[in-house]
Amino acid sequence: MKITSPEQLAIFLKDTRKQEKQTQEMLAEKVGLRQDTISKFEKNPAKTQIETLFKILSSMNMELHIEPKTGHGRAEAWKEEW
Repeated sequence: MKITSPEQLAIFLKDTRKQEKQTQEMLAEKVGLRQDTISKFEKNPAKTQIETLFKILSSMNMELHIEPKTGHGRAEAWKEEW
């Protein structure tokens, strides 16, 4: 899935949490966060600290992958370098 904004990420994680029938409280307890921290992330993800995002991802058994946009010079340079 391609995510291009904090809001899209929050919606995706909230939908996933609900599909797995987990409450905000259940998710928070897994990694030592408060329920209101999860709520704040889902409502206003742009203000969330990166450490909190990684804790949320961890509690959902997810990880973050970052890759260059396709068609840009830097990605092509990496291919040529190797």
